[in-house]
Amino acid sequence: MTMAEYKLKVTTGSVQYVGKMDYKYITLIGTEGQSERTKLDNFWIDFQTRTTRTYTIKSSFSLGKVLLVRVEKDPFLFLPEDEWYCAKIVVTTPEGDDTLFPCYRWIKRGEEVELRGGKAMKGFEEEHALLIEHRKKELELRKNTYLWAVNDDKLPHNSHFKDVSEMQAEVRCSASKSDELRYGRLIMAIELKFKGMVGSSERWDDIENMKRIFWFKKTEMSEYVSEHWKEDDFFGFQFLNGVNPNVIERCSKLPPNFPVTEEMVKPFLRDGSTLKTEMEKGNIFLCDQKIMDGIPAWTKDGNSLHMTAGLCLFYMNPESKLMPIAIQLYQQPSEQNPIFLPSDPETDWLLAKLYVRSVDMMEYEAVHHLMNTHYLAEVFAVATLRCLPVIHPLYKLLIPHFRYTLQINTIGRQILLGPDAVFDVSTIGIEGLKEVMRRAQSKMTYSSLCLPENITARGLESIPNFYYRDDGLKLWNIINGFVRSVVEYYYPSDSDVREDTELQEWITEIFTHGFLGNKLSGCPACFNTAQEVVKFITVVIFTVSVQHAAVNNGQFDYSWVPNGSLQLLKPPPTTKGQSNMKTILDILPNVGHTVKFVATAWLLTDKYTDVVPLGTYPEERFDEPDPKRMIKEFQAELSYLSEEIAERNHQLKVPYSYLSPTVIENSVTI
Repeated sequence: MTMAEYKLKVTTGSVQYVGKMDYKYITLIGTEGQSERTKLDNFWIDFQTRTTRTYTIKSSFSLGKVLLVRVEKDPFLFLPEDEWYCAKIVVTTPEGDDTLFPCYRWIKRGEEVELRGGKAMKGFEEEHALLIEHRKKELELRKNTYLWAVNDDKLPHNSHFKDVSEMQAEVRCSASKSDELRYGRLIMAIELKFKGMVGSSERWDDIENMKRIFWFKKTEMSEYVSEHWKEDDFFGFQFLNGVNPNVIERCSKLPPNFPVTEEMVKPFLRDGSTLKTEMEKGNIFLCDQKIMDGIPAWTKDGNSLHMTAGLCLFYMNPESKLMPIAIQLYQQPSEQNPIFLPSDPETDWLLAKLYVRSVDMMEYEAVHHLMNTHYLAEVFAVATLRCLPVIHPLYKLLIPHFRYTLQINTIGRQILLGPDAVFDVSTIGIEGLKEVMRRAQSKMTYSSLCLPENITARGLESIPNFYYRDDGLKLWNIINGFVRSVVEYYYPSDSDVREDTELQEWITEIFTHGFLGNKLSGCPACFNTAQEVVKFITVVIFTVSVQHAAVNNGQFDYSWVPNGSLQLLKPPPTTKGQSNMKTILDILPNVGHTVKFVATAWLLTDKYTDVVPLGTYPEERFDEPDPKRMIKEFQAELSYLSEEIAERNHQLKVPYSYLSPTVIENSVTI
C-alpha cells in the first residue's frame, strides 16, 4: 500500500521562553479524512526560539485538500506548564503544493488549537461544510472569551478583564516585555527612594532643583524644554508640535466671553496692523478650554484645588512664530478674571501661561490620549476578536495593530486610575478626569478622527511650521493607499461589502460600544460601500499607530513640571502685579507628586526591545502574493517618508520626530 507523506515546516516565534519541553502533536484534517495524531519529535531539542524544523506525517490514504491543522500539547514528565509559542506551520502535500497555516499564539496543555490556512476568506465564500462549522464555532468561542464590560455608560466600553492573569495568552505581552516593564519600574523606584523623593511632602525651594529628579533619564528635548519653558514662542510651538496638537483653531471672530480689545493686543502685532486685519489674513488662532469649565477639582487635605478653563489667543507673527497675545483664565469675564498680556509683569504672564498649560495637560491626558487612542484602540481590538475569524482578510490586516493593547489598558486602569495614582492626585482627580471624558465622548465625531477633515475643520491647512499636520497627513495618505489596495482586492464590489455579515457585525459593535450608538457622531453603524470600509480602517490603523505616537511618545520630553503640571495648588491671581517667583513655587506640586508625574511620563515613553514599528509585519498571515506585495510597497513608502523627515529635522532647531515611521509602533503597547 502506498503511503501519502506530508512535509511540515514548523516555526517557533521570536519570543523568549518559547516552550521547549512539552510534547507537541499534529493532526492534519483534509477533505478526504484526517491523519493520525503525530508527535513532533526530531533528534535533540525541537523547539528553540526563532527556529524552523521539518517533520513528516504519513497517512495510509490521501487526505485531499488540507483544510485544518490541529495542534495539541501534553506534559513532559512532571514538569510545570511550559506554554509553547507556535508561529506558523507550512504543509507540503505529496503533490508538492504548499499551504501556510498561521498560528502566532501561545498553546497550553490540554488545549486543542485548529489552524486555518490558505487564502483569506469571507464568510459567504466558504464552500466546505467542515470549514463553515469551524468558522461558526470559532466565533462562538471568541464571543464567550472576549466580553464587553461597561464601567461607565457614558464612556467607551472595554474588555471584561479586570487583571492580566485573566487574559488569554494570545493577547498578553511577551515575557521579555513584561520583564522589562517590571525592571524599569524597579530601577526608577530604587533611584527615587535613594534620593528620598518618593512620597515626599517637601516643597521645592528652587525650580532648578527639579533637574535632579533623575540622574540618567534625559533627552535632548527634555533638556530643551527645561531651558526654554518660559519663552512665548516655545509656548506657542507646543500647541502645534507638542504632545497635544489637537486643540488650537483658527479664529475669525472672538468669542463673546473673551473681550480682547484692539488696544490690548496692538503692541504685539506687526506695525500698523490691527486684530481685525490679522483675523482676516488668517493669522489669529484660539485655544478655548471650555470643555473644562465647571469640572470639580480634587480636594487635598480638606481644601479644594482650583480649576481654570481659559481662553488663549495666538498670533502667527511675520517670523512664522505662534505667539500668545492674550489669556483669560476663566470662561466668564469679570474684574476678578483679568485678561493677561505679554506686557504684564513677568511672573503674572508666566502664571497665566502656566495655568493654560496645566489645563491643556489634563484635557490632553483625559481626551486626546486616554480616550481617543487607548480607549478606542480597545474597542477596535475587542470587536475584531469577537466578530472576525482568523481567516477573514480584515482580521489578518488588523490584528497586528492590536498587539498588547488589552493588557496595556488593563494595567493602565490599575496604575493610572487607581487610588493615589498619577491622575488621582491631579487637579481634577479621577472623577474630574472621567467627567471631562464624558463631555468629550458626547461630542465625539467620526470626522474628528479623520485627520484631513480634522485639520480642515480647525482651519489649520496653511499655518506654517505645523509638523504634526505635515507628517500626519502624509502618513494618513500612505496608510489610506495601503488599506485601499487590500480592501479592493478582497472586496471588488460594494455588494461584497453588504454581503459580509461578519464585517457588518464588526462595525455595528464598534458603533455601539465605541460611539455608544450616537448617530450624531457620524460613525457608520453599517457599511454599504468598499470606500466606506477603506476610510474606516484607515481611521483604525491611523488612530492606534500614528495618533497614539503623536500624543504619547513626547510625554517624557515635555514632563518638566513647570511647563505643564497636572496639579496646581493655589488659584490664579485675580489682580495684576502681586506675584513673584515664590508665587510660582507655591502653586507647583510638592516633591512627591512632582516625581510621580515625571516617573509616569518616563514609564509611558520608555523603549522596549520587542517594539514592532508601523508597517513591520513579522507575522506572516497572508498566503496570497498580492497582499504580500502590497505590504512591501507600504513599507517602502514609509521608509521614504522616514528619510524625508530625518532630512527636515536635521535643519530644524527643535526637531519633530514623533511621527517618523521608525518610532511609530504598529499598536498601542504602552
